[in-house]
Amino acid sequence: MTITLRSLLVAVVLTSFSNLASATLPAFVDGQALPTLAPLVERVSPAVVNIAVMGQAGPAHPMCSDPFFSQFPQCQNREFRGGGSGVIVDAKNGYILTNHHVVDRADRIRITLLDKRTLDATVIGSDPLSDIAVLKVDPDNLHEIPIADSSAARVGDFVVAIGNPFGLQHTVTSGIISALGRSGLNNENYEDFIQTDAAINMGNSGGALIDLKGQLLGINSAIISNSGGSVGIGFAIPASQAKTAVQQIIEDGYVTRGWLGVQIQPVTEDIQASLGLEGTQGALVSDVNKDSPAAKSGLEVTDVILAFDGKQIADTRELVRLVAKTRPDQKVPVSIWREGRKRDIEVKIGTLKDPEQEIVASNQPSSETGKLGLKIAPLDNQSRERLRLDESIEGALVTGVAPDSPAARQGLRPGDVIMRIGQSRVDSPKALSDAVESAGKNGDDSVLALVRRGDSQRFVALKLG
Repeated sequence: MTITLRSLLVAVVLTSFSNLASATLPAFVDGQALPTLAPLVERVSPAVVNIAVMGQAGPAHPMCSDPFFSQFPQCQNREFRGGGSGVIVDAKNGYILTNHHVVDRADRIRITLLDKRTLDATVIGSDPLSDIAVLKVDPDNLHEIPIADSSAARVGDFVVAIGNPFGLQHTVTSGIISALGRSGLNNENYEDFIQTDAAINMGNSGGALIDLKGQLLGINSAIISNSGGSVGIGFAIPASQAKTAVQQIIEDGYVTRGWLGVQIQPVTEDIQASLGLEGTQGALVSDVNKDSPAAKSGLEVTDVILAFDGKQIADTRELVRLVAKTRPDQKVPVSIWREGRKRDIEVKIGTLKDPEQEIVASNQPSSETGKLGLKIAPLDNQSRERLRLDESIEGALVTGVAPDSPAARQGLRPGDVIMRIGQSRVDSPKALSDAVESAGKNGDDSVLALVRRGDSQRFVALKLG
């Protein structure tokens, strides 16, 4: 029996869609059954809502802060209108999940359902860092979407996006998952986006990204486009991450995150070689906050965190996300690299109270560290005051950097403070010079320097010239 190419293709397509709900019979063309997303869309669409917001926005021009200009009409508060999409995740209690940026600063929120009913909504709570907000409406004859385990999603899985782009209610688009774990879109450390090529446009924010089982896989949140229109790159907040945030917002009104209390930086190839690591995985600890969970557990500067709670750390963002979603007061095993070997410790995670608490030239004569291309001076009280450094900070002050030197190539500049060379603490220019000289005598090609600049500190690998 000969199998035609057409028959084979139809069979493959039908197999791909075999898990779709069988609420209706598929259409037939020339005796061949064709796949359709219609039963799936009909089932989940009642749980996707249109959101219209109204509020007052202050004047944007900086001159309006002047008392003279503030009296002009252009400097008065103005009304704004906006909108987006939302997803009903608890029909019994009337809870709707959407983006924080959709309802931010809104004085009034109006919900429109698929059946054209309109309801007033109130904000239960929101989380700007994860861009999640929870609304509540009168729970009268509502439909909800079950939440999927988004951690099981794979690149290449088929997905469907439902929302209200440009005010066009209940628009449906489809595509695949293009990538997982995307971050860096909004310069936040808590991002973990699902990337999809399903068309997502302005107004889709807060809408549903669903799998072919009709489960909520993610909340559409962002697009990359100069025009505001779809270019085949859209992003959604994973449903599992959103579910945790929703539960906390409903129970407490806010989201609680874990806190470790370290500053971290990526492990570069130079740093890897200096520490004797086999690869560039992990997160290098460049500072440990006083009285933090990290300090109490014994974590030290120059430690490389290789694994957290049994999960391997590929980069710094992954560690930040894992710590953030860990329940405060939970004891977590942590694997680190210290002094050439792997060690295991246990950390009791704290509560992140302030998102900013974690990720994460001198008149004195200078001496020279020729191998590094640096001019350095003692760090006195006058320099500490000028640089706004705590009196507990010890180190050698960089006052000059030779062009094209090892220090210049690593971005060092006057005002930096070198606090450590390898495992040796630096409390004076002489201590710095001695440490560099000792490394040279040991045959080292480079030294690992801990450099403080402002409120942050990082390691750099400096070649010995």
